Amino acid sequence: MNSLSTPFKLKDLELKNRIVMAPMCQFSVDLKDGVPNDWHFVHYASRAVGGTGLIIVEMTGVNPDGRITDGDLGLWSDEQIPAYQRLVSEVQKHGAKIGIQIGHAGRKAEDAIEPVGPSAVQGGALPEESKYGELKLPRALTIEEIDRVVSQFKDAARRAVEAGFDTIELHGAHGYLLHQFMSPSINLREDAYGKDLSKFGVEVIQAVKSVIPKHMPLIMRLSAIEYIDGGYDIEHALKMGEKFKEAGVDIFHISSGGEGIPGKLKPLNTPGYQVPFARIFKDRLGLPVIAVGKLDNASLAQATLANEDADLVAVARGMLNDPYWALHAIKATTDKVEPPLQYARGIR
Repeated sequence: MNSLSTPFKLKDLELKNRIVMAPMCQFSVDLKDGVPNDWHFVHYASRAVGGTGLIIVEMTGVNPDGRITDGDLGLWSDEQIPAYQRLVSEVQKHGAKIGIQIGHAGRKAEDAIEPVGPSAVQGGALPEESKYGELKLPRALTIEEIDRVVSQFKDAARRAVEAGFDTIELHGAHGYLLHQFMSPSINLREDAYGKDLSKFGVEVIQAVKSVIPKHMPLIMRLSAIEYIDGGYDIEHALKMGEKFKEAGVDIFHISSGGEGIPGKLKPLNTPGYQVPFARIFKDRLGLPVIAVGKLDNASLAQATLANEDADLVAVARGMLNDPYWALHAIKATTDKVEPPLQYARGIR
């Protein structure tokens, strides 16, 4: 029976436990340069000290205008690599593995002068903390620009490998560009990218796989369903998942929604509400899955693994609240924990 403390191995990725720190934007970049600073260094290293098995760095833009905001990380230049190397080295020093989520915000790029998307379709509402009232109308990408974005994903993946990351996650959820291309309500193109809604994602996956080590697993985050009226259902997401699996995805990280204001169908937002989606992906696609979404309760996270609903559990807000969530959760569920020597007097 799997538990929070059970090791996990896939290809060359070996984790000491099954706890994942989900990617969460910090909006803390200085000077719009996309480079991680001391805030990011302390933020991620402290969760490594706190016992997390796999830390996934927040969504990192493959080009400057592909970020959600100018305060987000980026990996569009080789000059950015050394700052990531410093971060990666420190996290790994404390026994955690580290991945990076690369993506493009598409029409949800709030600070872009001219956001882009698969089609010129207005985006949904912005979060309350945004400084803008609404998203700008995006411009539809040309074929040449699509090719360029695919190359930017490839180059960002190459830089991530050079920086020493243990794995890479593609952000195909929450209404960002990869999601936009696979969504029938957003992608209204009449060319090949509209006829085959998986085409852009497949091309990105293949490009990334061409530059990462053969034995490095590739993770992809997907929204199992959209909550907007007329949005896609889980069967559509599974069809996309099948194509992405064939293209080279090794692990799916299953979330939901994230595009526009929910319509008649709304997320439950109850503890573990997305776990059933993860189980369906696991059963139907036959690949390891990461469950995420209100799994802050250690017993619930443990049950998700013990019931084989998922292979790994990702915790987000719980780790913002407690950098040592992993150690505390393992202690609460197994009564056996191995904290760092420096903290052994306080965490036993």
